[in-house]
Amino acid sequence: MLDLLSGAYLWVKALHVMAVLAWMAGLFYLPRLYVYHMQIAPGGAEHARFVVMERRLLRAIMNPSMIAAWVFGLIMVLSPPGLGFWSSGWWHVKLLGVIAMTGFHMYLAKARKQFEADQRPGSNVFWRAVNEVPTLLMIVIVIMVIVKPF
Repeated sequence: MLDLLSGAYLWVKALHVMAVLAWMAGLFYLPRLYVYHMQIAPGGAEHARFVVMERRLLRAIMNPSMIAAWVFGLIMVLSPPGLGFWSSGWWHVKLLGVIAMTGFHMYLAKARKQFEADQRPGSNVFWRAVNEVPTLLMIVIVIMVIVKPF
């Protein structure tokens, strides 16, 4: 159905890639903001500035781009070109990676509320380590999609 429309599948794929890029930018940056947020004194103007930046990043960029990535991805896998993916091992690993990425996103959203309340979840070292999670998941996902090792 979607592939029969002139280039519609490729447009959906392009929109999916753009949404994923925006989502990943936020997933890379929000934990880094938390590292910097941990380094400032509780309360005050700097705390308020970080709260605003973190909230805007999550609500204006990360949430909409995550939703768009899921919607466009589901459209692709439910269209005729994507129906063949369902039996491929690489696709299951990729899907698991995307689910893990979504769980990580939700974890960051929960932490944002804690930072907003000045509760300071974790430590500076913890957030520096957590900052690497999206990179590791991205490596797995990209290898699955491009290389399709199984």
